[in-house]
Amino acid sequence: MTDDADDDDSYDGRPSKSLRKRQSDDLQSLGEALIELSDSELEELPLPEPLLDAVLLARRITAHGGLYRQKQYIGKLMRKIDSEPIRQALQARRDRERVEAIRFHRIEQWRERLLTEGADGVAALKAEFPTIDAKAIAKLVERSRKEQQQSTQKITPSGRELFRVLREALSNAAP
Repeated sequence: MTDDADDDDSYDGRPSKSLRKRQSDDLQSLGEALIELSDSELEELPLPEPLLDAVLLARRITAHGGLYRQKQYIGKLMRKIDSEPIRQALQARRDRERVEAIRFHRIEQWRERLLTEGADGVAALKAEFPTIDAKAIAKLVERSRKEQQQSTQKITPSGRELFRVLREALSNAAP
């Protein structure tokens, strides 16, 4: 009985062409994600100088064909480096954005609840976050509710101020 690997003369221990292509496409996508980052975010990443220069140049290219070639070049540079630190840094950035979005929605939900329920909502907020200044928030809620009744706008200046106060209070308070 013979081993299947012995019968296959083309097997030489390297990854298949399709696997290499998938890895290459993945690295190029990772490189393209770098183009979308701000300058400060790029500076935080452990990028070699040639890759950083290629990314900065890609931002300035407006011609479709030129940008396509530059992205291909960025992919080529990505294949020559260890991309794991870049991948981890981008994942950490996405995680921070996700946490910030959740935090924003939580604050927005509290604001809506306070404007809908009034004093009952303030009591519920005080129960969940005992360290907040419930009196100041209650005054702000009442002012926001009055402004909403007099205005056609959904978000009033007092509503914005309430959001800012809640953002500060909830970030300082332990849940």
